[in-house]
Amino acid sequence: MLLGRVEYAVYKVGELTALLTSDLGSLKNIVSENTSRDRGFRSLSEVVGTLSLLFALSPQLAPILGLLILAVSILVALFKRSTVNVFQAHGLVQASIADSVTESFSAIRTVRSFSGEKRQMSVFACQVLEFESSSIKIGTFKSFHESVTRVAIYISLMALYCLGGSKVKAGELSVGIMASFIGYTFTLTFAVQGLVNTFGDLRAALAATERINSVLSDAEIDEALACSLEKDMMQKKVHDETLELYLVNDSDEKKQSTKTRYMSTLKFGSSVRNLAETGDICLEDVDFSYPVRPDVEILRGLNLTLKCGTVTALVGPSGAGKSTVVQLLARFYEPTRGRITVAGEDLRTFDKSEWARVVSLVNQEPVLFSVSVGENIAYALPDEYVSKDDVVKAAKAANAHEFIISMPQGYDTLVGERGGLLSGGQRQRIAIARALLKNAPILILDEATSALDTISERLVQEALDHLMKGRTTLVIAHRLSTVQNADQIALCSDGKIAELGTHLELLERKGQYASLVDTQRLAFE
Repeated sequence: MLLGRVEYAVYKVGELTALLTSDLGSLKNIVSENTSRDRGFRSLSEVVGTLSLLFALSPQLAPILGLLILAVSILVALFKRSTVNVFQAHGLVQASIADSVTESFSAIRTVRSFSGEKRQMSVFACQVLEFESSSIKIGTFKSFHESVTRVAIYISLMALYCLGGSKVKAGELSVGIMASFIGYTFTLTFAVQGLVNTFGDLRAALAATERINSVLSDAEIDEALACSLEKDMMQKKVHDETLELYLVNDSDEKKQSTKTRYMSTLKFGSSVRNLAETGDICLEDVDFSYPVRPDVEILRGLNLTLKCGTVTALVGPSGAGKSTVVQLLARFYEPTRGRITVAGEDLRTFDKSEWARVVSLVNQEPVLFSVSVGENIAYALPDEYVSKDDVVKAAKAANAHEFIISMPQGYDTLVGERGGLLSGGQRQRIAIARALLKNAPILILDEATSALDTISERLVQEALDHLMKGRTTLVIAHRLSTVQNADQIALCSDGKIAELGTHLELLERKGQYASLVDTQRLAFE
């Protein structure tokens, strides 16, 4: 959860899911399965203890079993070297299957609309065949390794019996000691086999560890978010050392100084909210390039001021950088150059969790969780108790109450995966209710009504008008008719603000904004 947003753009959801399931499962198994009777430390202690007893019983026969341990150790080393790539490839295939399944089910409507079932099934079938092939390779390696180990054990036993029998016959060894020796030898045999199985599990666990490290070693941890979460956990008296949050690959001294610096300079709690409620938001000479495409500049020296308590509309052609401004204000990314200030304070000095609490973001396609309607609205305040009355009040203000109570279980009705059981307008109004309940002083509307029909748009727009009152609001819109009443309109072009003013002022200038308005009028005539 602390990975920078860029990491989610680089790695697929299925790959990260496999990391948390299959790979971490392999690490879990090395602990759970190897605490059983015939594996892990139990086997190791039995090998050491049994060998000690055997040397005490007969120093002449025990070296044969020492040679057995040496032979098995050599086999384990060879097995490790020969299976590194096989285990890694097996893990990658598992990740690709998880990603394919996640993607197919998430986009099932698109798959159905394009009759893409055959293609998705074909892709999945190919991946399953790869998985089967890698599984067979791993099984073959394990079987061969165990077979050779057993052969080594049987050869050692035969040598032991021959030598021991000759010593008993010659009177150099009593029958009782020989019988005890044979009994302990069987104990040693089972213990050695358990160790061999443990080393096989270790090989799988090491391959999983390498895959996990390949992601985490190059990943950028969101340091500010990590520090803010650590503060929250400290306040809640969580004393789990595994929850220490640091940058990867830093020295302990640097980690401590970095943590102290951030924890001491970040603004928390009421100070963040006070600044958000009273100050203007200024983007000053902001440049930005997405980390996955550093050579492509999206914003180039952009300057824009969102005056406190007013509505600013950001319009312009596709690709002009409007949605990028939203991402920066939400702090999904930080500017490449320049800065964003709130009441004159650099936004980067704000605690990320606290900033998230003072900003409400309503997207064109709001994401709902696969829980009830009421729980989705209450998600606005995940760390607080939310009463049913508060949820209903927010729903009424968002024009959502009527359709909610008409549903079978009312506010307890499940909305389905990503809200799939609701219409677009219904999802949007639930998202607005969530934003109303959050009661954040800063509001960002990213194409919040563009995908709705006329009736739904009217209901949603009424809810948005209620939501925008008294808040510093940024509205991203393609349909200029929805932003004519904004306090100021900024036209974004080529990563800069090309024009700024009210609707009437921009029309009088007969510039790019006026051309866009004329184009849209012609389109609807």
